[in-house]
Amino acid sequence: MKIFLCDHVSFVLLYFFNMFFIFIFYRNLGGFETLENIYYFIFLSNFLLGVFLLYRYFSYRKLYDKLSKMPSKLEDTLSSAGDASLSEGVNRLLRVQYNLYQEQIQKYKRKQEEHLTFIHQWVHQMKTPISVIHLILQENEAEPYVENIRQEIERINRGLNIALNMARLGSFEHDFTVETVLLHSVVSEVINEQKRYFIRKRVYPEVRVGVKMAVKSDRKWLKFIVDQLLVNAIKYTEGENKKVIVSAYESENSKVLEVKDQGVGIPQKDIRRVFEPFYTGENGRRFGESTGMGLYLVGEVCKKLEHQIEIESKPGEGTSIRIIFTS
Repeated sequence: MKIFLCDHVSFVLLYFFNMFFIFIFYRNLGGFETLENIYYFIFLSNFLLGVFLLYRYFSYRKLYDKLSKMPSKLEDTLSSAGDASLSEGVNRLLRVQYNLYQEQIQKYKRKQEEHLTFIHQWVHQMKTPISVIHLILQENEAEPYVENIRQEIERINRGLNIALNMARLGSFEHDFTVETVLLHSVVSEVINEQKRYFIRKRVYPEVRVGVKMAVKSDRKWLKFIVDQLLVNAIKYTEGENKKVIVSAYESENSKVLEVKDQGVGIPQKDIRRVFEPFYTGENGRRFGESTGMGLYLVGEVCKKLEHQIEIESKPGEGTSIRIIFTS
């Protein structure tokens, strides 16, 4: 109704101005001999105006309703705006725009799928030479340069895993299976894979996870979460004989997996943004290895698995990140 009134206010004003002009003109010429004639003129004019406005309103009511209510989804734009000529024109315009939009969407989807396919193939191709290099290093363990090469290979491997999981995130719905996962098994497996990193940084893992502690999750993605949290905990821990404590416990109607380090901590101004993509923060610039994607991916995976994530940190005291599995 509001759009209808705004659309016709100029017409109504013009109509009243014209009626007033005719009234003055005929009055000066003696056209209105009695008061009843004046009333009749006013009534007839307003009656015709009312009939016209009602006709216009009911003819274009669907169009005005369509313009008043914003669509909640794209398909709502295809709903009919009425059968009047103007409404039919609007219907045709929206159909053409919708088809053009769908063509653009499909084109971008194809490009995205091609890009993701390339990323998958490229990452897997890079894994092969990395495996070969590992075999070569095992044959030359005595050489002094081996450990340095191994460190760089590990960094490349972590970067490739980030890229691969970033590509998989778009098709997450087709790439996860909810099952009963033993937390101790996952944590032990990740710690074993990162043992060289622990030793090199002189950081020691401490596991406080019950052997039978189990949660409902996707094992592959949960392993990625734990791996990323442990890598971050090791990376941002300075000094010798520091610990990374991995614990699991029950809290009310949920189970909690906590990774706590004794590292540099996160400045308060960065805590709110650590789950944003590409945000490295003060520590990322200081240590120079951060891509800003690790915790972002962890946060996104937790959302998709319907796990909650919490973070607490104090500069100089360390960081605690908790993954909460609701029952």
